[in-house]
Amino acid sequence: MQDNKRSDRIPWLCKLHDILRRDVASGQHVVLACSALKKAYRDILIQGKDDAPLQCDQSGKGEKPVEVKLLVVHLTGSFDIISGRLLRRKDHFMPPELLQSQFDTLETPSAPENFIQINVDKNLSEIIATIMETLK
Repeated sequence: MQDNKRSDRIPWLCKLHDILRRDVASGQHVVLACSALKKAYRDILIQGKDDAPLQCDQSGKGEKPVEVKLLVVHLTGSFDIISGRLLRRKDHFMPPELLQSQFDTLETPSAPENFIQINVDKNLSEIIATIMETLK
């Protein structure tokens, strides 16, 4: 079942990679918000996927996928804080009972990934300022 979940995500991650690659190639700065909880998912966003049954769109046959430069902003917080925030959301797509599985699945970014880690205890303006400072 776990492999099916992973393979179900590959086309979606490839599509996101292709959008990132297209927008960056046209000179745009791009922000993508998604829960790429596993390193393998983040790798697909950056490099595309050349060994997947469904390959990311490639500009030419036989070429390696184009790598996208990506800064992962890893927002961290305790289960209690995030659970409390999730419970206060109205009409949100994610049921609170799935949160534990998200924590269990998470593979925290580590070197050599390009990432910063920010605690969600900070207010939104502090989080944005930290991200912007890192991007300079």
